[in-house]
Amino acid sequence: MTRVAIIGAGPYGLSIAAHLRAYGIPFRIFGAPLDSWRRHMPVGMMLKSDGFASSLSAPDDRGTLAAYCAERGISYHATHIPVSLELFNTYALDFQQRFVDDLEERQIVALDRKGDGFVLELDDGEVLQADYVVGAIGITHFSRIPPELAQLPANLMSHSSAHSDLSGFAGRDVTVIGGGSSAVDIATLLHEAGARTSLVARRDMLKFSSPPAPGGRSRWQRIRHPSSGLGPGLRSWTYQKFPNLFRYLPGEARLTIIRRHLGPQAAWTMRDRFEAGVAVAVGETIERASEEDGRVRLVLRSQDGDVREVLTDHVIAATGYYPDISSVDFFSENLRSSIRTHAQMPVVSAKFESSVPGLYFVGLPAVDSFGPLMRFMVGAEYAAPRVARALARRVRRREPVSSMATA
Repeated sequence: MTRVAIIGAGPYGLSIAAHLRAYGIPFRIFGAPLDSWRRHMPVGMMLKSDGFASSLSAPDDRGTLAAYCAERGISYHATHIPVSLELFNTYALDFQQRFVDDLEERQIVALDRKGDGFVLELDDGEVLQADYVVGAIGITHFSRIPPELAQLPANLMSHSSAHSDLSGFAGRDVTVIGGGSSAVDIATLLHEAGARTSLVARRDMLKFSSPPAPGGRSRWQRIRHPSSGLGPGLRSWTYQKFPNLFRYLPGEARLTIIRRHLGPQAAWTMRDRFEAGVAVAVGETIERASEEDGRVRLVLRSQDGDVREVLTDHVIAATGYYPDISSVDFFSENLRSSIRTHAQMPVVSAKFESSVPGLYFVGLPAVDSFGPLMRFMVGAEYAAPRVARALARRVRRREPVSSMATA
């Protein structure tokens, strides 16, 4: 029995655990630490977010990336020095060991309601009851693959999230589908790993963010385009500072903003490396794909209607993620059907609680209720203290903390 069970040990799950610990609230947290970052992103990648927006959240602003770098003499700048995936992972693991040292590296294989609480089954057979559950389940459940590619076998087609080490593609011909940051990153790193790499994008051009101005931004620029963890601009600043207001927009407006705001755009740090060796075809969509003698034949149609065919060894779909809650395979059918959704995404309250009492969602599954902020790590700075505070109040109403077992 535990008061709170946290499913997932990424930036959101670890941040909530750190805040709960400060409240003295018993919890158990499950999952491989930073699994998405360590096992589902390519080695050599640079984070899209600036340094100031690449920290996990702990009470009193402890455990920031800036503090970690300062303690170890690592070069750091809030905006001008890109954050490498290697640095972030090392920092985040240190955060976990400092603030959440009792993380249980086991997986939840089943979750269902039981009375006023929940019952969880772990991959080693343990069955656990919890009063409250936080779903900090990250992005890997939600990878999106175009239907034209879905029928291809796994040895010929994969999602970008399936790859960390790209060295196995050396000497092979690989086609990347997508036009955003993930597509540019993985195409660049494939080329640098020795693959013959092409990128096919639906949009008519690839977009890269602008590098920071050498002398910093003027006061007028800072007023017109205020800085935020989502990037410069008044809209991004508003989405970060007032995410709770997003919930009151009409449903279709929310979906449009989620889809369009901060659309496909790669980091400026990757541009030169990308252009050095990746063949690019923009304004093309996949008409069909088929297996042919152990390779993939792609039929591509341009915006002008022209058709061409490509024969490649492997296709990587860097086509993003969509938080369809039905994709979470360890939810029972009873639980899944009880979760109120909009466009397949869970609807959550101002405190991130779903329509199932005691079940909370943070990160990408909460994007329909809190907007673009939930697509980024910096959203943990907003979500973690609020969820932890709400849980602490509910637990304390049930039973004084002093009489409860420690976490």
